Amino acid sequence: MSANVDLNNRPDYDRVLQDIADYVLTYTITSPEALNTARNCLMDTLGCGLLALRFPECTKHLGPIVEGTVVPFGARVPGTSYRLDPVKAAWDIGCIVRWLDYNDTWLAAEWGHPSDNLGGILAVADHLSQKRIAHGEAPLTVRAVLDAMIMAHEIQGVIALENSFNRVGLDHVLLVKVASTAVCAKLMGANREQLLSALSHAFVDGQALRTYRHAPNVGSRKSWAAGDASSRGVRLADIALRGEMGIPGVLTAPQWGFYDVLFSHTNKDLALKPEGRREFSLSQPYGTYVMENVLFKISFPAEFHAQTACEAAVTLHPQVKDRLHEIDKIVIATHESAIRIISKQGKLANAADRDHCIQYMTAVPLAFGNLVAEHYEDDFHAAHPIIDQLREKMVVIEDPRYTREYLEADKRSIANGIQVFFTDGTQTGQVVVEYPIGHRRRRAEGIPLLEDKFKANLATRFVGQRCADIFALCKDQPRLEAMPVNRFVDLLVP
Repeated sequence: MSANVDLNNRPDYDRVLQDIADYVLTYTITSPEALNTARNCLMDTLGCGLLALRFPECTKHLGPIVEGTVVPFGARVPGTSYRLDPVKAAWDIGCIVRWLDYNDTWLAAEWGHPSDNLGGILAVADHLSQKRIAHGEAPLTVRAVLDAMIMAHEIQGVIALENSFNRVGLDHVLLVKVASTAVCAKLMGANREQLLSALSHAFVDGQALRTYRHAPNVGSRKSWAAGDASSRGVRLADIALRGEMGIPGVLTAPQWGFYDVLFSHTNKDLALKPEGRREFSLSQPYGTYVMENVLFKISFPAEFHAQTACEAAVTLHPQVKDRLHEIDKIVIATHESAIRIISKQGKLANAADRDHCIQYMTAVPLAFGNLVAEHYEDDFHAAHPIIDQLREKMVVIEDPRYTREYLEADKRSIANGIQVFFTDGTQTGQVVVEYPIGHRRRRAEGIPLLEDKFKANLATRFVGQRCADIFALCKDQPRLEAMPVNRFVDLLVP
């Protein structure tokens, strides 16, 4: 036999896929903290989506591909009158959830926003519940949604702990697609073989590049990329349930697998296997860790690495607001990940560019005492040249301790320190915020503010009594968990 002939011995499914499938199909969620956090996450995620409906650049993407399409048992998009097939509904829900960069965050070797998976989860659960009722069966309950959220968070977050996709130029929405595929396939009734098939197709897909998140190409695709990924997860689950065969060696196949094609060539942070391949490093089993430790964006619609910078800037605002034109220099001490992702100089082309610029996100609250979504819009930016004047005076430096503690499992800090120097030689003290208000270490302080954020977002779309009814339901864990999904969504549409 010639040495260059491939042996056609079909392998077992890669262990990474089997572990995800077994977790989704067999793990029982019992953690009260995870379920309570998932309830708060559901509130916050839906609220972020409702708030985004105020922005035409977001809403222009919503609705059926073909106008006038009627879908039996169509999944609803909260805050709208749309009834869509589950694939497009997942796209739309994911789009509105992510549009303002205001939903939850996970920071590790890879970054991301695990609540992006709600697009697929809610669309599938709403569609299936309506269909079950029509067939005389019991609908899914919101508890099933919370369980799926916890599992999607866990899959996305555990893989992200030690595996950096950004360092090989891949976008973190790859993990949204994988997690959504897994949990949506389960909701849709997949067996183990079908779930493995769906997961294999999620990895064999072409993966999104990070080009649209980095200067000089930042654009609004980053606001719908996760919806697109969650939607793709629904589609792949559907394909697998129709009997499509899987690709068992999708990760490990020599030359043609994910590791060799997309993961090994520059990812020097990962352990090199004896055969010369870099594979995923998974340091802990799947459970409920990620949901219990997820980061909420409570105070500011801003990329999470800048949350503490915004908080520090708000603290400094009273000291500098009347001396903005006397500022000589602003020093931002931060961590390496923030410098790599969101430190930018020069012209900012659009709102998506501005909400991923630590200098912009610091300048606005220094000058105005707050940062809201409207502050990224073209009109606001053009009307306030002081923002760019302040940006030009900023120096961004890395604090090695901040970088180290960002990655330490018992800390996971996201620290920033701001200090302002004036032309007369005086200066403010350095204001350091190590843990943002949405961090697990500040849960008791943060949850009442998260609830206020949810109530304010509800009020952008619904009348007072409807807002009160939704909030009361979401505060009542047992009643919410028992609520049929279709009835819950009824409350969220006009």
